[in-house]
Order: sequence, then structure tokens, then C-alpha cells
Amino acid sequence: MNQEGGRYVCTGCGYIYDPAAGDPEHGFPPGVRFEDLPDDWVCPSCYLRKEAFDPLD
Repeated sequence: MNQEGGRYVCTGCGYIYDPAAGDPEHGFPPGVRFEDLPDDWVCPSCYLRKEAFDPLD
């Protein structure tokens, strides 16, 4: 089940969004939860939308 604030994996390429690392190249520092990313955020590796991610933890 989805744990709020956990890691998420892109179903397209396997990229893992880890809130401990954030996505600083795109303006999201460490500590930003996946749930708090904007709806238009995309995978930094394959550019799929946020909806393409599944909870990992």
C-alpha cells in the first residue's frame, strides 16, 4: 500500500523518485514528497507524467 512520503518508481523506465534526494535539477530539493510534486512534473529520465509512477515503499 502507498505510504505517504515514500519512494515511487516510474513504470516506463524504472527511475525511482526518492524524497530524500528530491529532484534538484528541476527545482525540487531533498525533502519534497512525491505527493507534493506538481501535477505537471514529469520523470526526469523518460518524461512520463506523474500518473505513470507506482509506490515503491
